[in-house]
Amino acid sequence: MENKKTLRRSRVGKVIADSTEKTVKVEIEGIVQHPRYKKYVKRHTNFLVHDPEERCHVGDIVRIEECRPVSKNKSWVVREVVKAAETINE
Repeated sequence: MENKKTLRRSRVGKVIADSTEKTVKVEIEGIVQHPRYKKYVKRHTNFLVHDPEERCHVGDIVRIEECRPVSKNKSWVVREVVKAAETINE
């Protein structure tokens, strides 16, 4: 029997919340054309994403990948931090 790895969807988004343990909320933005008026409209979708090492913080740009359901609402996992948020030292 061959072990075939399925292709999983991956997306890049911005972390908008990291208050819960091992979970971050990621917002994916996209531009779609309105079917009737042909004007381009900005749309966004929020995903709850599993972050087992808790390395993501608000403002980070991350790559997420689809996985088996971790909980009722989490079916995505953080694969890498593309760009870390700039921290302000006060």
